[in-house]
Formats: sequence, C-alpha cells, structure tokens
Amino acid sequence: MRYELTSSTWSEEEKQTIREVIESGMYTMGRHVNEFEDNFAKYFGMKYAVMVNSGSSANLIAVASLFYKKDNPLKRGDEVIVPCISWATTFHPLQQYGLKLKFVDVDLNTLNYDIDELKKALTKDTKMIVAVSILGNPCPFDEITKLCEENNIILFEDNCESMGAKFHGKYTGTFGLVNTFSTFFSHHISTMEGGLVLTNDKEIYNLLKSIRNHGWIRGQDADSPIFERRGDDFFEAYRFILPGYNVRPGEIHGAAGRKQLDKLESFVKTRRENAGHFVQLFGNDERFIIQKEIGESSWFCFTMIINPKLNIDRKKVLQKLTAANIEHRIITGGNFLRHDVIKYYDYEVVSRKNADIAHDYGFFVGNHPYDIRDKIHYLYKTLEQI
Repeated sequence: MRYELTSSTWSEEEKQTIREVIESGMYTMGRHVNEFEDNFAKYFGMKYAVMVNSGSSANLIAVASLFYKKDNPLKRGDEVIVPCISWATTFHPLQQYGLKLKFVDVDLNTLNYDIDELKKALTKDTKMIVAVSILGNPCPFDEITKLCEENNIILFEDNCESMGAKFHGKYTGTFGLVNTFSTFFSHHISTMEGGLVLTNDKEIYNLLKSIRNHGWIRGQDADSPIFERRGDDFFEAYRFILPGYNVRPGEIHGAAGRKQLDKLESFVKTRRENAGHFVQLFGNDERFIIQKEIGESSWFCFTMIINPKLNIDRKKVLQKLTAANIEHRIITGGNFLRHDVIKYYDYEVVSRKNADIAHDYGFFVGNHPYDIRDKIHYLYKTLEQI
C-alpha cells in the first residue's frame, strides 16, 4: 500500500471547463475569475474577494494594502505579532515591508498560538496580530478578536491552510480585516496555483485590486475611494496610483475554482470523517501528541509529535514510514526561527519552547478528500512496534 501526502481533487468537470476556456481564446483574467471571486465571497459570507496567482501573493498584497489605507496605515518598523510555526510566506511579506516581527510560541496540542504567551507579547507598540489557523485547525478567535478590539490592533488572518474550518459556527478566513486563502494543488480546493483575499472593507478591496494589477486603476469600482478620476480618458486608461505587482490569475484558474468551490463542503466532510478515524486510533496513544481540534477543523493533514518524555528516535520512526511507503514531512516549515533566512529579519522572540519540540519531534502524514480509513489503519499497524 502507498499512503500519499496529497492527491488531485480534479475530475472531468474541471478538465472540461478548462477546455472551454482554451477554446474561447480568452486566457487572461476575466469573466471566470470574476465569477469565482463573487461565488467565493458569497460562500463565506463576505463582501469582497480578490483572486491572485498564489496564497503567497494573497499575503503579499494583503500586507501591502494595509500600508496604503487612509486611516492608521501600517508603516515600516511597526510591531507585528506572529506564531513561530507557519509557512515561510506568512512571514516574508512582513519582512519585505519593513515590519518588526515578534515571534510567539504555539500550544503543543493545537499548534496554534499559546494564548498566555500571546497576551504577554502585546505592547503599546503592537499594530497587528497575524492569526494562522494551522493545518485546518481554527485559532481561538474568541480570545484573539477580543485582544484586537480592546487594543485597537489589526487582525490579519492567514487562512491558507484551513479553508472550510469553522470556529463557533463562523468560517475561518472571515474574522480579520484581511483574510488570505490558498488554492494550491495540495489544499482544500485546487486551482493548481492560486489564492484569494477576503475583506468587508471597500477601500481595502479596491487597494487589493490595484496592487494585484501593477498599481493600475483598471478594474476599479466606479466609486472607488482610493483615487479621483480625471478628465483625460487617454491618460486614464494607463494611470498608475500605487507601487503594485502583476500577480493576476488566469481564466483557467478561475474556471477550475468555480467547479472546485461547489465541492468544498463534501471535501471537508470527508476530511473530517477521516480525522475521526485517525483520532480514534491515535487519540489515546501516549507515544504521540496529535492535534487537538479547536472548533471544527478542516483537517489539512494529521500531525504527530513524538512524546519528548519517551525515548523514541524520530529518525527511526521516519525510516519505518519510508520503508512502508507512507509519505511524511516536517510540520509546515517547522519553527521558522530555525531557518537561515531569519538573519534578514528585524525580530524578537517572546517564546519558542513548544515550537522547538514540534520542530524536533514532529511530522505529518496526509489527509485527503476521499475515504482513506484503510491507509490510516495501515499507518497505525506500521507504527505499532517502534
């Protein structure tokens, strides 16, 4: 048996709609992207969605938009709180815009913020908290939103790993001023490459659209609050108002996204059913710390941290998995502070103990939007004797 980390979620429906895009001869961002954005915003109960070419680009333009908003924009040197564990492009846009990062430890059971440590990290200089719902598991948003509201702090939600998860009945990716998603191949729905930003703020929405598209005014709302139109239509057609990028998606990505979004509910349902079997087998196994669900996780994968109190060699465990054709990898990127790139950052560390334990003792195996109970059982039998 082979137990893969990820698998394609596409069927003939996605392939057919892509063929239709190709046959139309209209490949660049247009109707299909617009419809996917509208459907995505409606699905999650938000006003606006902006699609880009990756979740990383979603983070990039979301950070940029906060520098160009009229009221209380971020500025270089501002303090931003981040978790020690997340994917690299949670952090890179913050560094690229000159922000000071304050790293806070995670809870070893949930892999999300240790709330007590997060509270300790807050100062009068804190301007933003980046909430990352790690690998499908919602952050404790009751605590985090309260901290942001009480201290007038921006909440930035990186939801790239947790589409379809809920906290107290509300979707993750809808709590922040800006909220980012990924539609990469291995994620909950796939456009192969792609990402989105959700917001309820009209100014932010128009900033996002301009920054995505070279800083151009093309595609702006007729009543856009971010610039005033002039009378010279010849010049207006190619007028740039912001230092933007070209991170537009293609029509193929938008078309695939429309089909995939229709399947998200069933995909998440199956992932949760698989997770129920995983928890049943490993929930009381003292050898492993598995992720404790907060709210309703969409279970990107199954994390396993070898109990550091036991004399179990992770290297031997991973060798056993490899021999059994069970794919595995480090938890996200591990503790980001352990990577060489940190030397380029302006940062301080509040705490990191649990992040280091997860880095040194942890790994994850795959979850899928189809029934993999047989593979989870195979994993359990493989690890019976270690």
